[in-house]
Amino acid sequence: MSLIFAKDAADATPLYLIEAGALDGWLAGQSAPVKTWVKSSGFAAALGEALAVPATDGTPLCALAGYGTAAARRRSRFGLAAAAAKLPEGTYKLVSELAGAELEAEALGWLLGQYAFARYAKVKAPPARLVAPEGVDVAKLEAIAKGEALTRDLINTPANDMGPAELEAAASVLAQAHGAAFHVIRGAALLDENFPLIHAVGRASDEAPRLIDMRWGEAGPKLTLVGKGVCFDTGGLNLKPGASMALMKKDMGGAATVLGLAEMIMALGLKLQLRVLIPAVENAVSSTAFRPGDILTSRKGLTVEINNTDAEGRLVLADALTFGAEEAPDLMISMATLTGAARVAVGPDLAPYFSDDEGFVRALEAGAEAAKDPVWRMPFWEPYEAMIEPGIADLDNAPSGGFAGSITAALFLRRFAGETNYAHFDVYGWTPVAKPARPKGGVGMAARALLDALPAMLKL
Repeated sequence: MSLIFAKDAADATPLYLIEAGALDGWLAGQSAPVKTWVKSSGFAAALGEALAVPATDGTPLCALAGYGTAAARRRSRFGLAAAAAKLPEGTYKLVSELAGAELEAEALGWLLGQYAFARYAKVKAPPARLVAPEGVDVAKLEAIAKGEALTRDLINTPANDMGPAELEAAASVLAQAHGAAFHVIRGAALLDENFPLIHAVGRASDEAPRLIDMRWGEAGPKLTLVGKGVCFDTGGLNLKPGASMALMKKDMGGAATVLGLAEMIMALGLKLQLRVLIPAVENAVSSTAFRPGDILTSRKGLTVEINNTDAEGRLVLADALTFGAEEAPDLMISMATLTGAARVAVGPDLAPYFSDDEGFVRALEAGAEAAKDPVWRMPFWEPYEAMIEPGIADLDNAPSGGFAGSITAALFLRRFAGETNYAHFDVYGWTPVAKPARPKGGVGMAARALLDALPAMLKL
């Protein structure tokens, strides 16, 4: 799906973006027929409201999009996208006083609102198209929309068509498109090359586990992205109940998000050395599945007691993080649909993240605000380190008690990142109820915030 701005600006219908308190002022400058049409329609410029205004001959004269109040905009992102979904088919040219990051965010929201997942059924995208507003970075916004569409497509595709092999294929296509180097370690070769945790989690499946390794860029700071690629999670021998298993096609949402971010980075030609590592597995049930009570030795040499086979994401990430840290990148980031505890803490909209680098935090928070891609900082709370130390092994993959599950998972992962500047994102990757620019289904989280923040983080 191509999420791009319309090119035929000459015949575009003017679209006025109007705040609730500015409607009377706008109407004062309009003709009597327009005033009558708008007032009789009940249009009040509420956030996301839309109205097509015809000329006297019935052809489109203009359209109005409500921008509501500042308070309403704080409660809902992408107000312009909400209005766009209600407009009739046509091409529109935005007329507004928006500028800078706010204008770019609303224009991007329109593009993201054009997304529709149509692989298995005929689904039409919203018919209204937008000419790129003056002052926006068109190449940047279209690259972001393309990366986000990739993430959504990967998450939305069910596991029968998006297993480890298909995830590898999707990453390979992305690498070829940008001239990136691409290497994969599969099956028993994982043991030969010392990735025992990735192999243990994926060995019960008929689809071989694998580690995907993509590299792009020859100069600049080194950025390593590590994405959890559990293409389906049954829970293993600690089998999930049916209700908890229903959405497990999205358990590769971390991998999908880093691939979407990689698309953005490479398309925009950022001056850095990018590496993407994705442990791609299916956590299945068979006689070869790893078991509760097993003690496994990681690539780093740390032993891990398995107290729940459903806490498998941190295991595959552990080997990948160790591998990534061996190159001492300037920044290493993991993204994973890791814990239900994170959802309980912040819900589906916010991307919780962990970082001890205050410079990273400042840049990310500013990027999240500019990109309308909200994040929430969580603590690497060191007093909880004891909770992941079972005594019988170096680490416990699932501490008992149920407290601070997202924090203990992040502390577990940090043990494998070494001395690298490391941040971890515990994303949800799913929009449970359709919202402006975000249809129900897979969604990228924190990728746009990171893209905006990378120049400050890495001094590009």
